[in-house]
Amino acid sequence: MTFEQQWIEYDYNPFVLFNSSGKIISLNAEAQFLLGATTPSELFTLAQTYANINFGFKTSFIDLEYGRYKFFGLTVGYENEEEIGIKLYQMPSMKLNTKKPDGELTNIFTITDLCISTNSIGSSIEFTKTYDPTIPDIVINSNALIKVLNKSYHCFYENKSIDTKVFYRVGEHVRFEGKKYSIFSITISSENMNKNKSSEVKSFAQNNGFYIDISNESITLNIPMITA
Repeated sequence: MTFEQQWIEYDYNPFVLFNSSGKIISLNAEAQFLLGATTPSELFTLAQTYANINFGFKTSFIDLEYGRYKFFGLTVGYENEEEIGIKLYQMPSMKLNTKKPDGELTNIFTITDLCISTNSIGSSIEFTKTYDPTIPDIVINSNALIKVLNKSYHCFYENKSIDTKVFYRVGEHVRFEGKKYSIFSITISSENMNKNKSSEVKSFAQNNGFYIDISNESITLNIPMITA
């Protein structure tokens, strides 16, 4: 891989190159994660829609959202009829917070399992989960985390199943006191969400210093990996 190719591979913004029939020729690491929230055909249609009439490159500013990904614009380019590329520009999802969160060293999987167990008692809902085992114990207010997770699960009680994912957010970070910290997320999702209860979750989360994203079918807590 050349130095130029490495720049594309590790870019914070997703990049995908398609052939004329919509098959992916190449994509960078961030685009691989994006494809967990959308499909190649949807991105190919997007590229065709915003491509320049003639050969060349065209940048458009448009708000887009795919799962936890939010974009403010894109660039589409092609020099022949055989290949077309698209690059999407991510919105910064974390606001700068000058106060480092307080708490105790906590195993995030133990907390999440506890909340799942609590919410599954006497319920017919199927709880599924996917964990990234590389996430270490982190410093967090465990009582506040338990409360916000339980409130989040309450938003999906009308469903037959609720899915929980704990995953590392590649390329994203926040700074506290001049030091950079990576971020991981806990996403709780299902088909139907109680909008009134999700508003309560958002208010509670923000009042307790959590970064939160809420879409039509999911609630995502974005947590800095502070290990000491």
